[in-house]
Parts: sequence; structure tokens; C-alpha cells
Amino acid sequence: MNQPLAYVHPGAKIAKNVVIEPFSTIHNNVEIGEGSWIGSNVTIMEGARIGKNCTIFPGAVISAVPQDLKFGGEESFAIIGDNTTIRECVTINRGTIASGQTVVGSNCLIMAYAHIAHDCVVGDHVIMANGVALAGHVTVGNYAVIGGLAAVHQFISIGDHSMISGGSLVRKDVPPFTKAANEPLSYVGINSIGLRRRGFSTEKIREIQDVYRILYQKNYNNSQAIDIIEAELEATPERDEIITFIKNSSRGVMKGYTSSLSKD
Repeated sequence: MNQPLAYVHPGAKIAKNVVIEPFSTIHNNVEIGEGSWIGSNVTIMEGARIGKNCTIFPGAVISAVPQDLKFGGEESFAIIGDNTTIRECVTINRGTIASGQTVVGSNCLIMAYAHIAHDCVVGDHVIMANGVALAGHVTVGNYAVIGGLAAVHQFISIGDHSMISGGSLVRKDVPPFTKAANEPLSYVGINSIGLRRRGFSTEKIREIQDVYRILYQKNYNNSQAIDIIEAELEATPERDEIITFIKNSSRGVMKGYTSSLSKD
């Protein structure tokens, strides 16, 4: 490290081989793990916990206080896992008394100008493209991909391995393994290409498709569809993950096809 043009508070805990470029500011009560690189003009504020081998590009602000009028100055954290890349001008706010922390997992790519608000939980291997905005209390599952300029309403849940089209307004929960697009945001098939890239077999992908055909293409309501799925389709981890996600949805899940051009 030893960068005289960067400011590092004496109370910060910085691993010996962290690189901090000129004109960055590291506040008190910050921890940065081994091998991480902090670019120029980065601001890392109190409560940041940054893992190993992270890369944070110029202009990013990590662990600023929440943009929430209910925030009362309570101690809280912004936690970033290992091997995550934070691109230029990303903002990640720390948590509130509601959960005490905002979490971004490991091996994520958060592209330029994205915003992750207070009390969000972002899983591992997530890609958020340029300008994505997550409101407070959003949950993003592992391997999810969110296209550029998408805006996600507070308290939304986005399932594992899902993919959301750029420019989307996400007002309803997005179940796992799906693709979401159009306005209002709708199911447009399963994320079959992404699943193949991650090693899902053709048989497993077909099982997931069978679940969503009942949910979205048979004109059942969700309760009817779940009863049929549980009765007719063999129990698998993926089937049960979909069922659990829909049962636990507090905002309701996105609707089915809104365009005859939509395909799996």
C-alpha cells in the first residue's frame, strides 16, 4: 500500500498487500481483505467490510449512510464478498436498523453507475449492468443478471439464475431461472442459455420448463398451478425452489406472456 496521496484512517484495517491509489479516502471502521485494489478517487466510509481480491474503480462510494429519512445514525455495515468488481461511480449504501447491513456477494460484477440501496442482499456471481438501481430491501439471487438501466422497486425479490432485460421497471418478484422483459415486466421464457453455460443438463432445463409451462401458460392462478405442480411433477431441488419462491413472495410474482412474440 504505502500511498502518501491517499488518506487511510488509522482505525481502518487494511491487509498488507492491498493497493490504494492516489486521492482515495478510507474512513474509520473499514476492513479491506488481501489482494484488493482500490482505484483513485474512491471513498470507502464507516462500516465497509470488503473481501479479498476485490477491484473497486475510480469514483465509487462504498458504505455511505442510507438515503432513508428513517435512518437514525445507528451502526450498520456494507459487506462485499471476495473477488467482486465494482466499476466506476457505483454507490453502495450501508444498512439501517431493519437488517443492519447491505450485502454484495462474491464473484460479482457491478458495472458503472449502478446503485445498491440500504438493506439489499445481492448473491454470488451476480452481474448488474450499467446504471441499474436497486431500491432498499431488494434481494437478488445467485447468478442473476440485471440489464442496464433497470430500476428495481423496494422489497423486490429476484430469483437465482434469472435474467432481467435492460431498461426494465421491476415492480413484482422475478422467479428463479426465468427471463423477464416487456412493460409491464413479464415472463418471456426460462434463462436456458444461462443455465446451459452454468452446467445445467438438457433434462434439468426441460424439468424447469415444465414447471413454468404450468405456472404461466395454462391459465391457472398461482395456487392452482402450485397444486398441480406438486401433484404431477417429480420433486427436485429446482421445482421446490420455484414453489418456495412463489409461496414466499410478498409483492406477488410477475405475470405471464404479454407478447405473442415472446419465446422460451
